[in-house]
Formats: sequence, structure tokens, C-alpha cells
Amino acid sequence: MTMQLIKSSDRGYADHGWLKSFHSFSFADYYDPARMGFGALRVINEDKVAPGRGFGTHGHRDMEIISYVLDGELAHKDSMGNGEPGAANAGVIRPGDVQRMSAGTGVMHSEFNHAKDRTTHFLQIWIQPDARGITPSYEQKHFDTGSKRGKLRLVAANDGADGAVTIHANARLYAGLFDGAEAAELDLAPGRIGYVHLVRGTLTVNGQVLTGGDALQVRDTAQLALTAGRDAEVLVFDLAA
Repeated sequence: MTMQLIKSSDRGYADHGWLKSFHSFSFADYYDPARMGFGALRVINEDKVAPGRGFGTHGHRDMEIISYVLDGELAHKDSMGNGEPGAANAGVIRPGDVQRMSAGTGVMHSEFNHAKDRTTHFLQIWIQPDARGITPSYEQKHFDTGSKRGKLRLVAANDGADGAVTIHANARLYAGLFDGAEAAELDLAPGRIGYVHLVRGTLTVNGQVLTGGDALQVRDTAQLALTAGRDAEVLVFDLAA
């Protein structure tokens, strides 16, 4: 088994005033040739957006983009019509929601915190798709606290299994909440690698203690064991090697 711990303090950081962002991998002005991604996982940005501010309309192509809100709300609008009055998807995501946008051939979108007095805290995740040039699409689903308490809940997968959002990539994303004696295990098939991102709290993974913002890259192991959580919220990626 090969494990590499990436401490929260080793991440890139950008302070734009209205936006404070930690970068787990190279992004924008933060560049580290050793941190260009892990398997198909390309970006994990931990963003805090000031009240009344947001990301103006901008474009993406050929990327699976997942947003996971930790606190506050994030309003999304895009060129597919999501977030517009009367649209099938309101585009507003809140804690417990998982939003997936497949950029494919190209999509324009914006993200905004409309609250007057509350910061929006969320994770922006990019996963490289299996195929380029697909038709852009959008999906959002809610996963309540109970479904993640003391277990790993599948929230995104290439086959949309178990009610997860569907991503066009050979990857599976789990979310879990752990405290006290709560524990879980995740089997990794041969040829798979694991990436654990601890959102907050403390958690032990395969004997390695993580604190909020830390990540663990795992290769050549058949199982991830999550134990000794303390107010822990975690994301676990099962990826092709």
C-alpha cells in the first residue's frame, strides 16, 4: 500500500477579497507540477464567496464539474436554461445538495451568493470525462444527513447507481459523516486508486490521522478504512489508476 498525505497547509491559496480559495491541485495562478491531478480528478477548490458576490458568466468545455455546498447557498445559471424562471432546475444549491454539470461541447454559467449577510462555503470539483465533445447536461440531487451518517453514501457515479448523480467519467464519489465509534470501509477493485478529502473535523484513514482540509492519496490497496471521526465530513473518490 502506498499512501501520500497532503496537508491542508500545503494547498495553494488565493485571496481575491470577495473570494477566498484553497486549491488542492494546480489551478489558475497556483502551479505545482507535482499537483496536477490524481487519476481523472483534476480540481478540488474550497471556496468561500462573500455575501452579494459571485463568479460572473464564464465558459467550460469537456469537464465534469461537481459543486458541493457546505454552508450558505449558491445560485447557478447557465446557457442550458438552468436557473432561469420556470426552468426545470432552479439552480440554487444548499448543504446536502450535489450539483453536476457536464460541460461537453461548451457551456456558459455563473454562480452567485445572493445572501446579504452570509458567506457561501462550497467545494468545486472537476473530473476529466471519458469522452470529449458530449452534449452538455445538468443534474442536482439532495442527500440528507441521515443517508451519510456513519457510512459512505454514493453521490456521483458513471452509472448513476443508487440514486447518485451521473458523471461521464470512470469515477465514483462518496460522502460521509463520522463521529465517535462510527466507521466505514470501502473496497477498491484491482486497478483502482483512492483519494480521500476531509472537508472538516478529524478522521483516521488506514491508520493515518487527517484534519480538516487534509487529503490522502492511496494506491495499491484493496480497502479504505475510516475510523475515529470527530465531527468529520469526508469525500472519498474511487478512481481508475
